[in-house]
Amino acid sequence: MNTKPCINGAFVFLQTMSLQKNTSIIKQTARDLGFDFCGIAKAEFLEDDAHRLEQWLQKGMQGKMQYMENYFDLRVDPSKLVPGAKSVITLLFNYFPAEQQQSHAPKIAKYAYGADYHDIIRKKLNEFFHQIKTAIGEINGRGFVDSAPVLERSWAQKSGLGWVGKNGNLINNKRGSFFFIASLIVDLALEYDDPFARDYCGTCTRCIDHCPTGAILPNKVIDGSKCISYFTIELKEALLPEALKGKFHNWMFGCDICQDVCPWNRFSSSTTHTGLKPLNEILQFSIKDWDELTEESFKKIFKHSPLKRSKFSGIKRNLQFIKQP
Repeated sequence: MNTKPCINGAFVFLQTMSLQKNTSIIKQTARDLGFDFCGIAKAEFLEDDAHRLEQWLQKGMQGKMQYMENYFDLRVDPSKLVPGAKSVITLLFNYFPAEQQQSHAPKIAKYAYGADYHDIIRKKLNEFFHQIKTAIGEINGRGFVDSAPVLERSWAQKSGLGWVGKNGNLINNKRGSFFFIASLIVDLALEYDDPFARDYCGTCTRCIDHCPTGAILPNKVIDGSKCISYFTIELKEALLPEALKGKFHNWMFGCDICQDVCPWNRFSSSTTHTGLKPLNEILQFSIKDWDELTEESFKKIFKHSPLKRSKFSGIKRNLQFIKQP
């Protein structure tokens, strides 16, 4: 009697049960640790993204963000980051604040209201990886929080968490776009979520129409060298371009215009993550307070804030620029 089909069938059944069990452990662990969404995609070469990224770089849309030109192969091939990579786990972490700044204060992007998200999410991601290894067994992998060449939004779309909007942000049809994205690449095969197949931006062009510097182009292309966030955070030059005076709409650090006008963000809900609690100074500082801020006070107050990325000199430069007529 031929028993081989039975043996093969039993092996496939056990393998399927293992995939389901491990996937369930991973998603439950993500929920237990407070991540808002978790999706899983098969680790594979991102051919379409590679083509788009190459064109974007060739057109110089990275501006002076030279780091965007580095590690091209690593950005589009997860196996270059984790040998034997089989799965990319994507986690979303809501940062939409319950409180807002004073209405006439220099504006700061909402993601920077509290402590530096890199530190908060990296710690949580490390704990996530530790817990799933404890529950499943030895797994090789690497976690990334906007700190390495990983195309997080592409992986989020591939794992069913949303679509990339015309403003370049990942948009979730249940909760909008105010999310941090973390990635964990592992050499463990899992059950994969279906990619988010639809684009619900439709004919809406609000983000394009409202961008004061024309950084949002058709076909979901963002000219990073024209973005207010680029000028107020990434650009380290002593002076900002004179031609842009009056176009920053009072944004001193980053910019949320394209998210604020997006209709899908009517579904945004206030974060419950206590680690992201806004600094009182962010909420309460008037333009006078920012004017009178000393470098010593800046370093003390914003020691753990994303604002330290611009440094005191950058904040003062930006403040002077948006104040000038």
